[in-house]
Amino acid sequence: MKNYRNEFIEVGNPDNKRRIHVRIWGESDAPKLFMLHGWGDVSATFQFVVDAFKHDWQVIAPDWRGFGLSSWNGGPYWYPDYLVDLEGVLDHYAANEQIDIVGHSLGGNVLCLYAGARPQRFRRIATLEGFGLPETSADDAAQNYAAWLDEVREPTRFRDYADFSELAARLHKDNPRLLPERADYMARHLGQKRLDGRIEMAIDPCHRWRSPFRYRLDEAKACWREITAPVLWVAAQDSFVMKRFDGKEAEYAARKACFRDLREVVLPSCGHNMHHEYPEKVAELLEEFFSPL
Repeated sequence: MKNYRNEFIEVGNPDNKRRIHVRIWGESDAPKLFMLHGWGDVSATFQFVVDAFKHDWQVIAPDWRGFGLSSWNGGPYWYPDYLVDLEGVLDHYAANEQIDIVGHSLGGNVLCLYAGARPQRFRRIATLEGFGLPETSADDAAQNYAAWLDEVREPTRFRDYADFSELAARLHKDNPRLLPERADYMARHLGQKRLDGRIEMAIDPCHRWRSPFRYRLDEAKACWREITAPVLWVAAQDSFVMKRFDGKEAEYAARKACFRDLREVVLPSCGHNMHHEYPEKVAELLEEFFSPL
């Protein structure tokens, strides 16, 4: 496996700093490529894609707040906060540069919102199944607030495990396409050992709370329309994200149409976590897209 180094930076305004962990592969003189992980993941699981790269890159991958080694809120998480964290990471590592960047799932959604707000910062963008969330209605707002209040009031936790091997077995069971050796590697970064020796997830359990706010697809689309950089849109044929669009081909097309310069690739026989399942193919697509102009 290619070696990485760990760095910790502070982002946010002077009165509200947040500690963000950043994992970096490659040398400082190599082209920079930022990689943003999805919900329930951490930066370390891009290791398989990095190992499959044929060219030299300086890969810069933060843990989002509440994941891995970054600071936890211990309370609600809001999408606008992720935009603040992303801006802080980009300001720290590429303040005056146009950026090549890829985001998976949550990372892709945050990236495409931010890229609409700051389009001038980006040279090329890849979104791996970061196509926006299902559209919601305000009709059940009262019931949703009530459910959120119930969740916040009760203790929240993820399941724990006897050891890393048990967690790895769970990861492999949840995704049979995940090779056992990759599941073992992921377990040692997605999990952390407690004082009693058991393994808990390295994820703030408050991430399990639903949002009290309804998702505003129109706002996301408005941001997407402001993106000026070329975009690589990578979908997985067998993912739950794509199954949401079964029978809704017009909605899927409408989302893609928001981007001015879009290239779509659909990976066959592949699930949502494509970078875990087929990192060699993902690496090939990314290197082709991000190759020097």
